[in-house]
Formats: sequence, structure tokens, C-alpha cells
Amino acid sequence: MSNFDPFDHLKITLNLDGTLTRHLNLPIVEANPEPKPGSPIVSKDVPLIQENKTWVRIFRPTKLPSNDNMVARLPILVYFHHGGWIYFNPDDLVAHTNCSQLASEIPAIVVSVSFRLAPESRLPEQYKDAVDGILWVKQQACDPNGEPWLRDYGDWTRCYLYGCGSGGNIAFFSGLKVPDLQLEPMKIAGIVLNQPMFGGLQRTKSELKFAADQLMPLPVIDLMWDLVLPKGTNRDHRYCNPMVMGPHRELISKMTRCLVIGFGGDPMVDWQQQFVTMLVNCGVHVEARFEELGFHNIDFVDSRRASEVLNIVKEFII
Repeated sequence: MSNFDPFDHLKITLNLDGTLTRHLNLPIVEANPEPKPGSPIVSKDVPLIQENKTWVRIFRPTKLPSNDNMVARLPILVYFHHGGWIYFNPDDLVAHTNCSQLASEIPAIVVSVSFRLAPESRLPEQYKDAVDGILWVKQQACDPNGEPWLRDYGDWTRCYLYGCGSGGNIAFFSGLKVPDLQLEPMKIAGIVLNQPMFGGLQRTKSELKFAADQLMPLPVIDLMWDLVLPKGTNRDHRYCNPMVMGPHRELISKMTRCLVIGFGGDPMVDWQQQFVTMLVNCGVHVEARFEELGFHNIDFVDSRRASEVLNIVKEFII
């Protein structure tokens, strides 16, 4: 690892002005608000906060379940994508595909929230963008002219926060703010943390065991934290390591129930398990589903694992 360059691994260049040049160009998927033959979902983009250039992509299934000839209300998932704080948006292929699967298979209305990327924006800006997204969903419930897909098909009593990787970290910290947001009639019924990104200064056994992981070697994880944490802080800041003592700890006991999903080959799995222990000790109702085999983001490249994760999430929501 002595000659290993985490910037090269991530295909990024740090510019003198503190911005990143991102050399990884993944396919972008355009929204499809009108149903196409055979498509299980439709999607549309809506602006969020103009000055922050944030927006949401909404997904709904084309086949809507019905009860007694009435369209059944669907759970609403507020989704935060992965990307190690530095990559992706709701229109990137992987995020779009994941949200499409959630919308069609659960089925659910999915609101995928864009957030500002690091290092151009550092924490807690991403948490603020997430809260903007949650509040936008709530506004649709209160506005007679609100977004019709949410207004006509969403079940306001069954709203969930769902985050993957760095998005799982965002789902947790924005979830801490929920009790003070006055979201009625919207009710956050649960939080799904799929392989959430947490860490700390003290190396764990899983970090040392998988230090040279092909996807997320330790120098890469460290660099991601360096790029997103507030300047002058380290990985024992609560945004990275919520297990440290601080004002956030007393908010945890007010959290709604959580589902935490992890894989044994993820360098961050020990942190995720410490996180679960902390939630339990704070009195949170937690469902923890850790598979011994599998690496970080395996469910994005292995269709069988993707189905397993989807079924776990579906059980939690339904």
C-alpha cells in the first residue's frame, strides 16, 4: 500500500481552490414522467433549494395496488444515495436503479434527495440538505396544490428515511432532527441504514483485516472523511463517530425504530455493529441484519444480494 494513491483510486483531483475534479463519469438516467411500455416505474425531477442547486427525483410504480377498487396508499421513502460524500446524484444510474427497484418492488413512493457534495460543501451542509428534503415532503401533505404523486398515492403515516453508505450516515443524523421538525401529518415510521458510513480514529479489527479492500481500502475511507468533515476536526468527530459522547447522544433515545444492514467483508462493519450496540443502549428499537459474507455495496453488483436486501427492507416497512 506504500505507493497507493487514494486520489487515483477514486479518480479525483484536488484543485488548488479546494474543489474536486471528478474523472469518473457514470451513466446518467433521464427522468421518465410518462409511463413507457413495460416500465415498472415513472419518475420526475423537482427543484428543492435553488441557491444550493438541490433537487429531488420522485419515483412511483406504474401499477398501483388497490383495495376495494380504491388505490391503496403507498409508504413514502425519503432516500439518500451512496457515493462516499464526493460522488453521485439521484440521476446517476446506480442510485436511479436502486430507487426504481424500491418503488416497484415494495411498492412505494420514493423521493431521492440530492445533497451538496464534498469537499465543496462539508458537514453539516449535507444534513441540512437532507432536512430540506424531508420538509419538502411534509409541505406536499399540507399544500392542496402539492406534488400529486405524493398527495394522491402517499401514506403520510408510513414515511421512512432510507440511506446507503454515506447516505446511511445522512439518514441517521437527519433522523435525529425529526422530533423537532413538527412534521405532522407526516410521520417517520422508521429509518433504514444500509451499510452506513461511520468510523473513528481507533482502528477496528475489520478495518485492519480489510485494509487493502479492492473497493474501499483504508486510505480511501480516510480520504473521504478528510474531504467531508469540518476543517480542523478528525474522525472522532460525532459526524463520523456518533459513539463518542456529546449533545447528540440524548437525541438518540427519541429516535424511531431502525433497520441496520451490513456485510462481514466491509471494512466498516465493526463500526456499524458498535453503532447498533449504541442504539440499543439508548433504548432505540433496532433490527440488525448482518451477513457474514459480502463486501461493501455488494447489493449494487450482485442481483441475488440486491433481492435479499430488498426483502429485508420490505419486511421492515410492511
